[in-house]
Amino acid sequence: MFFIDTLDVAGLGNRGYLAGGERTAAVVDPPRDVDRVLAAAARREVRITHVVETHLHNDYVSGGLELARLTGADYLVPAAARVAFARTPVRDGDRVVVDTGLTLRALATPGHTPHHTSYVLEERESEVAVFTGGSLLIGTVGRPDLVEPRLTEELARAQHASAHRLAAELPDETQVLPTHGFGSFCSASQADGDATTIGKEKAHNDALTRDVDTFVAELLAGLDDIPAYYAHMGPLNAAGPQPVDLTPPALADAEEIAARLAAGEWVVDLRSRVAFAEGHLAGSFNFEAGGQLAPYLAWLVPWGRPVTLLAESAEQLADAQRELVRVGIDRPAAAATGGPSDWVRAGDTPAAFPRAAFADLARRYPAEGVVVLDVRRTSERSAGFVDGSLHIPLHTLRRRLDEIPEGEVWVHCAGGMRAAVAASLLDAIGRDVVAVDDAFDAAEQAGLTVRNA
Repeated sequence: MFFIDTLDVAGLGNRGYLAGGERTAAVVDPPRDVDRVLAAAARREVRITHVVETHLHNDYVSGGLELARLTGADYLVPAAARVAFARTPVRDGDRVVVDTGLTLRALATPGHTPHHTSYVLEERESEVAVFTGGSLLIGTVGRPDLVEPRLTEELARAQHASAHRLAAELPDETQVLPTHGFGSFCSASQADGDATTIGKEKAHNDALTRDVDTFVAELLAGLDDIPAYYAHMGPLNAAGPQPVDLTPPALADAEEIAARLAAGEWVVDLRSRVAFAEGHLAGSFNFEAGGQLAPYLAWLVPWGRPVTLLAESAEQLADAQRELVRVGIDRPAAAATGGPSDWVRAGDTPAAFPRAAFADLARRYPAEGVVVLDVRRTSERSAGFVDGSLHIPLHTLRRRLDEIPEGEVWVHCAGGMRAAVAASLLDAIGRDVVAVDDAFDAAEQAGLTVRNA
């Protein structure tokens, strides 16, 4: 008998896996906070003997090196991946024994990266599952444009070939277990569903239903912007990430927080966008805990800039720390818990701005002095936008603030979270802002003119 446990990393849209038998197990693409992995192995009462990477990751810091160090496991990394640490190099066709009757077989599947490798889990004579990393995903494939722009088309063609190799060599009933595709920006598009097999992908995946030229043209046309922090993840993983420190950060009082703000540090309020709008420390930025805190904060913050975290509770702070180490924001410079009354210096008052729905905007727009700012990505806007709105994707907003005309800025996204981040950035520089906390589907229903690109 064998088992496969999913190590879901929802904030990044990724998964790792613990797979094994009665006594021993392997871990595929582990998250950086390896205590989760160790706990999963303890629940199964198995010893981790192999830690396996499908590729050098561009979207998160791997826990593989630390996990192998802590457990004594063999650390399997594709042989062509250039790394600065000792590991067991893996080549196409290599096999390792995970437990009695249970093996992993390496299958070269370049495309997401040149060295990308999938791993087939074999129980006796049956190929029961394949860990596909960033190769064959649910209904799509991993992005081919993260390594080097000049290689993008070549890697896109390799993705097509790798998908066909997997489909040709594995039975239809083989489970497909990808790392990316559940919200990860490493995926060319997002997964439709939670589980799949080789047979299902043969019927629905564009890589397996379209000829190579059509597939490549459509894949390249659909690629969106690459998160800025990705530039730092690959080098960190190649150098060998340092062990994680999740101990609580030093607590700061109102005077220290003010000093950090004055020094140009980022002070990040983790509370809900509703609570932030009602009252917050002037100059702080709102990135809601949970959701996609880590990718959006890592995308927007100048890399290496000290970050102070403001949280409702110690638990919220600890959860945020865990999320942020996964993207290389290792230690908050300081932290505080409570609310604005605890973070604002004596004599100062909290800042605030209004929230609204698209119906409220429809009653005000169009009008002199009202600016509608759309902070969705370009691919989202192409499906429809409020007529006359200004489009500045959230990840570009910091460097384009001077493009926003004078007036009252009504900022929206697809659902409210990114609009709240944008509103906090605008509020911090003294702009008159309204955060539209509403689903974009409501815009046309509210009477606003929505045009298609």
